[in-house]
Amino acid sequence: MIRTILLGSAMSLALSACAQSSFNRSEPATQTTTSAAREAEPALSIERLYASPSLTGPAPRALTFSPDGERLTFLRAKPDDNSVLDLWAVNVEGGEPYMLVDSQVLAPDERELTEAERQLRERARISSTGIVRYQWDSQGDAILVPLDGDIFHVDVETSEARRLMTTDAYETDARISPDGNFVSFIRDQNLVIHNLETGEDTALTTEGGALISWGMAEFVSQEELDRRTGYWWSPDEAHLVVARVDESPVDNIERLEISGDGEARVVDQRYPRAGRTNADVTLYVIHRESGDRVQIPLMSDDEYYLARVNFSTDSETAYVQVLNRAQNRLDILAVNLVSGETTLWHRETSETWINLTGDFRALSDGTVLWTSEDTPGGFRHIQHRAADGSLITQVTSGDWLVNGINHVDLDTGLVHFTGWTSSPLQRHLYSVPLDGSAAPTQITQGEGRWSGRFNADASAFIGSYSDPQTPPQTALYASDGERVRWIEENALDETHPYFPYLEDHILPQYGTLTAEDGTQLHYQLFLPADFDPSQDYPAIQYVYGGPHAQVVHQGWQSLRAQMFAQRGYVYFSIDNRGSWNRGRDFEAPLHLAMGTVEVEDQLIGLDYLKSLDFVDEDRVGLWGWSYGGYMTLMTTLQAPGAYAAGVSGAPVTDWALYDTAYTERYMSTPQANPDGYEQGSVFAHVDNYETPLFLIHGMADDNVIFANSVRLYNQLQVNREDFEMMTYPGQRHGIRGEDRSVHLWTDVVEFFDRKLKDD
Repeated sequence: MIRTILLGSAMSLALSACAQSSFNRSEPATQTTTSAAREAEPALSIERLYASPSLTGPAPRALTFSPDGERLTFLRAKPDDNSVLDLWAVNVEGGEPYMLVDSQVLAPDERELTEAERQLRERARISSTGIVRYQWDSQGDAILVPLDGDIFHVDVETSEARRLMTTDAYETDARISPDGNFVSFIRDQNLVIHNLETGEDTALTTEGGALISWGMAEFVSQEELDRRTGYWWSPDEAHLVVARVDESPVDNIERLEISGDGEARVVDQRYPRAGRTNADVTLYVIHRESGDRVQIPLMSDDEYYLARVNFSTDSETAYVQVLNRAQNRLDILAVNLVSGETTLWHRETSETWINLTGDFRALSDGTVLWTSEDTPGGFRHIQHRAADGSLITQVTSGDWLVNGINHVDLDTGLVHFTGWTSSPLQRHLYSVPLDGSAAPTQITQGEGRWSGRFNADASAFIGSYSDPQTPPQTALYASDGERVRWIEENALDETHPYFPYLEDHILPQYGTLTAEDGTQLHYQLFLPADFDPSQDYPAIQYVYGGPHAQVVHQGWQSLRAQMFAQRGYVYFSIDNRGSWNRGRDFEAPLHLAMGTVEVEDQLIGLDYLKSLDFVDEDRVGLWGWSYGGYMTLMTTLQAPGAYAAGVSGAPVTDWALYDTAYTERYMSTPQANPDGYEQGSVFAHVDNYETPLFLIHGMADDNVIFANSVRLYNQLQVNREDFEMMTYPGQRHGIRGEDRSVHLWTDVVEFFDRKLKDD
């Protein structure tokens, strides 16, 4: 393996004082291991960690009920290749799961993805191939399967697949209309509908091309607003609400992409950096039969984000969510689908920012269920609102939160939701009366994390559960939480891929530390294999640290923790202020000041690690990816010498280089917050460089563009600093594939071994 090592003269810097905070020291209990004497090389190799089949076991994805509730369908990886997915089904009443559609039969040689599809998958963090999406029709007779750039209509009784398209064009974002009469999709940046009865295609728009698109989401909506479509069907199929995107105002960022075969090409990417101009997004109602269009007036502000579109059950009203550019005001507009006229249905404001949700539920009685963080402590809770937007009932409240609404049943008057009430480290399913007359009832059991999907009448749900010693298990459950049948038991028996490594499995220990302002911070710690409290061990601290992510939890953990612990490392993480799942007030300290409180809290974690008798305080490393890569840089540079080594993957180095929607949500613009941007930049602290760093980046990264790392490489070279680096040709924000993953983690482990273990 070739590693680029940049050599220069090391600067001698005085050790700056680390941020200090008091906390109650809690010594972890001695871990007892049951394994026999261990060989020098741990059983869990890096090669096996990334080989097929997955050590986590078979984990069904995209689980859903058929419309009649008689079947469950899901995606499952091929046993010999984790990266290829097929469509499976199982009958609710019993029987073994069976393959419904084999992706390699439909498309033996799947053609190369277009740039639009590649970006859609990158934004959705889809690294698999084969069948990655599917949709039932409303009658339950057929399933739509987009594959190989075309669209297949699959009869669920015969498994016969009819290819709907035979064009050279690549169709994306394909969907069945609500009543199952049409298939809609994007072709050449225009919205097209296909009549399933006649086989005819009708282009609802024809002006798309170059920098204009119809029915598509622009980059920042896909990446930062969790909106990956630009068109929506009304329930009666009479209208479609369609976005028109004009990217001509957006700066063109030329990226040099070097592929794995050595070819280089310049990619023009319309990428709106913080403080610069966004795409121009307008919204229209299009009548399906006539093609007539009416523009929907959105927000009086010059710049805004189109966030969500929902419909009333009678198809008379579209509810359009629009954020102002500062993202501290959310307007929900009620739109007449005939005239296009709008009224302000509800407005929510915040002193910091508003986190979007997918919880808008229009009910058959004309009312709406909705969740909001406009509560004491910023905890997300459920609200029942009238047809005019006024509040009927605050359904839930308290110092806990709702992750999302799963189902609403007007007949029983119950709302089912996912969230936590006692510990943010767990996640459960609950039911609560719609009128708010009683506290929530917890449906699920255990001390781990659940997710669930209910059938149409909420008589049953598909539930998936995991905890630190139980990989994800999926079953069908009655509405009271009683298991009806397994879908994927994923038992850790002799047939499980992880069984050979089970006796070496190390469970995490949990605790809390106290931040400077008194906030409790959760941590988790994996003790090294064959732990002996009288020994001194090296330690590795893993960090993400940014918004919308939670590292410390009681679900099944990434096996990278096992990889390091079985190699003799203490492995530690702490969720700093600004992390996810504790309410908006817990996140708010990041406002206008990224790279400050997160660093302080991570250093509290470091202080705790170094206080442990069995941790060698001179041999602690830090690593992270994306925001965690940024945190590795900011923490080691603001506490020079505190860590013995750091690994930074795909980091932002200057927030002025990152996109508008994410950066401005937390930092405002560089023009309005120049001090915050300056102090939040790696370059404001780079002269403090002392901790040896290993820097990694994909050369085709279209999210945190490669220029972030290139600027840092250049500055460290100018400063004559030693550092190590690895770049991955053709790779984007994540390094994909078995071979590259093995290469990456072999290098990372070898780097830490040299810096933290070798004399």
